[in-house]
Amino acid sequence: MILTTTHSIEGHKIEDYLGIVTGVSTNLKKKYSLKTTKNLDIITDLINEAKEEAFQDLKTNALKLQANAVVGINIDIETSSAMYFFVSITGTAVKVKI
Repeated sequence: MILTTTHSIEGHKIEDYLGIVTGVSTNLKKKYSLKTTKNLDIITDLINEAKEEAFQDLKTNALKLQANAVVGINIDIETSSAMYFFVSITGTAVKVKI
């Protein structure tokens, strides 16, 4: 599946717009002091895990619409009450000619 932040895919014609799809993930984070590189690495890993989970969710939802690509992807990462990362990914599921 092609995933892109752009609204078109060079060399591919969009044949059908199938709808907006999302992928969401939340990951519990632990309270760490940001004074050490090790703790920053742990937080980075947690964010990357949440992003990967959200992308997998996005692809699953796009496949349910029989899409073979998602264009216009936007990623939003937020924290809540200092305990969770929320990752939301939104895009437009499309069918492109390959």
